[in-house]
Amino acid sequence: MLETTPMSPESVSESLTAFLTQHNSLLQHLYAEAGCAKWRISHERFAEALHRSVEKRFRGTRTSVPGVEAYLKILHLQDLALACACGSGNEAAWEFFVAQYRPELRAAARAILRASGAGDEARAEELADSLYAELYGVGPTGSVRQTSLFKYFHGRSKLSTWLRSVLAQRHVDALRTERRMVSLDDQPEGTLPSRLAQTGPAPVDPHRARYLALLDAALAAALARLTPRERMLLSLFYLDQLTLAQIGRTLHEHESTVSRQLERVRGRLRELVTESLRSGRPAEDGGRSEPGLDPAQVELVFEYAFEDWAFDLSRALSRGGSDGGST
Repeated sequence: MLETTPMSPESVSESLTAFLTQHNSLLQHLYAEAGCAKWRISHERFAEALHRSVEKRFRGTRTSVPGVEAYLKILHLQDLALACACGSGNEAAWEFFVAQYRPELRAAARAILRASGAGDEARAEELADSLYAELYGVGPTGSVRQTSLFKYFHGRSKLSTWLRSVLAQRHVDALRTERRMVSLDDQPEGTLPSRLAQTGPAPVDPHRARYLALLDAALAAALARLTPRERMLLSLFYLDQLTLAQIGRTLHEHESTVSRQLERVRGRLRELVTESLRSGRPAEDGGRSEPGLDPAQVELVFEYAFEDWAFDLSRALSRGGSDGGST
């Protein structure tokens, strides 16, 4: 969640071989934490998925090795392992996925269709079930693709959140295709076809800007509740781009201690931000109140933050905060 413009000369655009060598110890730990053995996923297969996720997140930028490893630790590893297994055609994984996510996908499809004014149960099931072919890797004509849609899941959000986003995008794509196919031949001059007028351009999520504004306020408030030492730790790591060893030397502590402290602070920040987003905000200074978000909306907020959120961490950390807060 806390990412800044990287300053380190180390690039993450490294080969898979270099990635395996550089992060071998952590990759072994993440493999076990993800439960990859349950789906018979090889170490190499899971490492490839993690490497793609890192390349996607830091494409065209440079960052430190600790920055990459901090990112890897916050991924939804078990969801990523399931996606890897399904993408590889593991039958047990597919059976689990269908049983676990079919109800969620159909519920999401019903909500999407209601929002566009075209909701009914049959269409919702059709929209939800249409996604399985792409996830399995089957093309529109029934041809088998080299890779499934699961390849594009990088573990930055929950799998359920990503699936809802893909489903919404597929619905928008279908509406746009339908509008292009509407005939203008028999329409009175100066009018638009009724279907075209009704649908119009449809953003994937019209609440995106509001969600990110809420996240700005929630994270700024959470940072202000940290102790000066905790804010200094974040500044040294994210702004000054020091390694854990360098921070340890600065603070006269072992790097493993620094790592544990950073993990604790990041966890505390996420808890505070989540609590703030769930609680909402009362009206202040004549402004309007903000209702709290439900768990699915909170997950979506964090997903949007990973994509293209610009947060001024330097400014937020420079503000005064609590001298006695705890993590």
